[in-house]
Amino acid sequence: MAGGNERSMKALKEVWKRAENSLCADCGKPDPDWASSTLGVFICLSCSGIHRNIPSISKVKSLKMDYWDDAQVQFLAKHGNAVTKAIYEAHIPIYYYQPTYNDCQVLREQWIRAKYERKEFTEPGKQLPYSDGVKEGILWKRGRDNGQFLPRKFLLSEREGCLKYFTKQDAKEPKINVKIDVINATFQPEKIGNPNGLQITYLKDNKTRNIFVYHESGKEVVDWFNAIRSVQFHYLKVAFPIASDNEIKNRLTRNFLKEGYMEKTGPKQREAFKKRWFTLDHRRLMYFKDPLDAFAKGEVFVGSGENGYSVQKGLPSGTQGNFSWHYGITIVTPDREYLFTCETETDQLEWIRAFTSVINQAMTPQEYASKCLDAVSF
Repeated sequence: MAGGNERSMKALKEVWKRAENSLCADCGKPDPDWASSTLGVFICLSCSGIHRNIPSISKVKSLKMDYWDDAQVQFLAKHGNAVTKAIYEAHIPIYYYQPTYNDCQVLREQWIRAKYERKEFTEPGKQLPYSDGVKEGILWKRGRDNGQFLPRKFLLSEREGCLKYFTKQDAKEPKINVKIDVINATFQPEKIGNPNGLQITYLKDNKTRNIFVYHESGKEVVDWFNAIRSVQFHYLKVAFPIASDNEIKNRLTRNFLKEGYMEKTGPKQREAFKKRWFTLDHRRLMYFKDPLDAFAKGEVFVGSGENGYSVQKGLPSGTQGNFSWHYGITIVTPDREYLFTCETETDQLEWIRAFTSVINQAMTPQEYASKCLDAVSF
């Protein structure tokens, strides 16, 4: 018996060591140490917890702590991540967002359920709830003035190329009508205080507006997210006919590069530093009095190094404004310097890395055009 167990463990390790099984089959995290004995995939601890919630589809076991019999090991050897992905990920729409281990729970859970439970990607041309170019339904939206979440009707239309929402179910005219090409959507469960929280941003008069929504159903909110990406993808295919699918895919929704609190001073650099919430959305650095504000108090464009932008650790000597945080950052632009302080050295270094990643990238023609932001209020 002991010999058989030793033989099974040796065979298990051989399968486990295959290159195809070195990353989690669902989120890509390195060195997965769990596996599904019914699906034949190697997964990380976090994804194994999601699999455990769909026991009719997936039975998970630890590769280190649990016993695997010969039949189970042979099943893993016959399948593995490559074979199983070829079945369950055969026909993923180009616009569908495939989450990584850095993404929030609702995105990863619905990705796993879409693959194995609903089998959304196993057949070509399958009708999906986010693929027909129109989506209508209720989302709970945060009020701009009172902060309360109230049900609002939303309508997404590929034909009209826009996203609308209505304050009343029977309203004829929308409260807001936003063109699809200026929309971004990103999951913000911690900021919104709901595991299914979604932040929708759009540009109006070259300024950023935020809408915060959620839905009780994780599936429904992720369907909305992918419906937005689907409509954007088809809009951009028409707008940029010579662009490749991957080029267009990279222009769909994006996560913010960095968010968090810093202190800032005004343009004269003699004002007291004030604590504000900052969002770096590629080349837009915005600040808000509250993380859930609908409008930014100010925005500044962060260009490239070859155009005179740089980030420096610390503040200029002789800085006069009073500040309570002591880890300074200076953003140098062709027009002026912007001064910030962070609460900890870790925050300081993370912000500097984020700014550096933007500044090191060459600017596109579209970014040159958007450079004319009014940053006076910063």
